[in-house]
Amino acid sequence: MYLPTIGLEIHAELKTRTKMFCTSANDPDETRPNVNICPVCMAHPGTLPVINHDAVRHILRIGSAIKATFANFSEFDRKSYFYPDIPKGYQISQYMHPLVTGGELSGVAITRVHLEEDTARSIHKAGKSLIDFNRAGIPLMELVTEPVIRDAETAGRFARELQLLLRTLCASEANLEKGEMRIEANISVSNKEGFLGTKVEVKNLNSFRSVERAIAFEIDRQIALIEEGGKVVQETRGWDEVRQATFHQRFKEGSADYRYFPEPDLPKLLLSEKEEFSPEIIQASLPELPWERRARYIHTYSLQESDAMYLCADPERAMFFDAVVAALGENTKLVLLATNYIVSDLAGIYAKRGNEGYAALNPKAFARLIRLISTGDLSSRGAKDTLRILVEHGGDPEAIAKEHGLTQMRDTETLQRIVEGVLVKEVKAVNEYRAGKETALQYLLGRSIKATNGAGDPAILRDLILKEINRIG
Repeated sequence: MYLPTIGLEIHAELKTRTKMFCTSANDPDETRPNVNICPVCMAHPGTLPVINHDAVRHILRIGSAIKATFANFSEFDRKSYFYPDIPKGYQISQYMHPLVTGGELSGVAITRVHLEEDTARSIHKAGKSLIDFNRAGIPLMELVTEPVIRDAETAGRFARELQLLLRTLCASEANLEKGEMRIEANISVSNKEGFLGTKVEVKNLNSFRSVERAIAFEIDRQIALIEEGGKVVQETRGWDEVRQATFHQRFKEGSADYRYFPEPDLPKLLLSEKEEFSPEIIQASLPELPWERRARYIHTYSLQESDAMYLCADPERAMFFDAVVAALGENTKLVLLATNYIVSDLAGIYAKRGNEGYAALNPKAFARLIRLISTGDLSSRGAKDTLRILVEHGGDPEAIAKEHGLTQMRDTETLQRIVEGVLVKEVKAVNEYRAGKETALQYLLGRSIKATNGAGDPAILRDLILKEINRIG
């Protein structure tokens, strides 16, 4: 019996106006290479770094959300190693005195959260390597978990919850596909209780599925290696998405290899001396957190847990839902109906469109659509078509329904004539219903709804069908 042990190291670029230690713009969407640079982030001689207080505040807000401990004393360190994407030949990071220690997220204990600067971006093509320094010096959060995760699913769930927290706090967009969030997993296996195996690091996993698959593969690889009489070595491995396998990159460095020492060009941070960084002020600045919002949806509106999870998985989606609820007057019955249309029909529309533009959809208009459905003025089919037009073009749902003939027909005289015509044509189904075949009634109802082009009120049509069958004997 082998016991896996997994710890995660997650980096996320922070949303600030400028870089970590200079006034160059922090713009991850800039496509022109080497325009957001200055003598400081390019490490020209004689330049001095200055701490970005907005980045510090982001880290403290993250720490407050996970109920971590703030440092009173903190400092930055030089982490020395040479790569072409490190202009200085060292990275300014934190080692002995991180800003935040402890805390917990999604049931996983956290070791620390600290600040550092990002590296430049290397581009390899046509046998050449190019460097874009726009990213060099962007504020970077590093969060390290305790080695307490036991399976790939838990690791993936933690990473997703962290991304949601970062977006809720407006600390980071944390898009993995853009490299704004990067995940590394430290994995070991042991067949001796109380002992840890040799740790292997898998770096730069750029999707949640890759995190889960890489961890699962690495657990199996290490177990198979031990079973064959081999020995797991401490190394850094990458993940090959095509082969669905990890591969050797280099043997793992230790902390001594980085030659950490306090950064002499930056002042020490005494957080207690700055009122803006006090735990009380930071705590008061937090919005409703994802797990708090999920609990509110479940307890206040009786939502299913899966629906609450879906609504809260995107802060923009959750804000849209809250605006719809406010427009509906927090009527629980209407809220549940709105939830059903958001998690099914609206989700399907956005999936086909390739985006989720909740900001472009008027929540008050959507709430009016829900009211039309609840009063029976729109059939299920009419509601779906009206919603599609509302998403694509906007407007008033009632006007849309009338313009496109989607309003539900409820005029009994008109529906009576339609039912009479259907029953004349469907004599066989009428006789089958009289003989006790209940499904024949559903067939007749379906034919009647089709005859109204989907606009007929099913309840009224059903009653008219039964009355007409009884009348004609």
